[in-house]
Amino acid sequence: MTDVIDSLVGIAPGSKLDAIRAQRSEARKHAQASYTSLFEPKELGGVSADERHAIASFVASLHGEPKTDAFYAAKLPAALHSAIAAEAAAAKTKGPYGHFPKGPLSVEDAPGPTWKVSDAGRAALGPRLAAAFKHTHMLVFHPRDASAASLQSLLDAGWSTDDIVTVSQLVSFLSYQIRVVSGLGVLASTL
Repeated sequence: MTDVIDSLVGIAPGSKLDAIRAQRSEARKHAQASYTSLFEPKELGGVSADERHAIASFVASLHGEPKTDAFYAAKLPAALHSAIAAEAAAAKTKGPYGHFPKGPLSVEDAPGPTWKVSDAGRAALGPRLAAAFKHTHMLVFHPRDASAASLQSLLDAGWSTDDIVTVSQLVSFLSYQIRVVSGLGVLASTL
């Protein structure tokens, strides 16, 4: 089985970095199993393969990870990837932003811009992906600001509650995968 993180980093079997990853074999195995369950499940459920790859491409683009973006975008129609790239370029910002409930963590409150899909993007992506991208942007840049209203907009766009969990898991996994790839890339440059 091909290990996606190894592929994204360019880890060759038998290399020093391969040996380092082998020391954390359970982490390696479970990261690949997470990828497989999210992108190659036995049953897709209500989230299509294109929707999964589109969300992954958008997350990678928001994080400024062109290699990871290219990996997921390669599985998409070119027109869809162009729409994703345009929306991601408009959605990039710093973060995280948001507000904690009143209490000791409130000192970390950080106001920041919110984002919504452009009219052209909405036409190219359709209502489901447009809603998913808005949710994705919030999870990446405004994780503290999740609310019932934001989840309702996903339901209104045709996502089921199970689909919303899958979309959120995709965002979470990509954030993890991108950090691992980035860290291993830095490590590879020192070996």
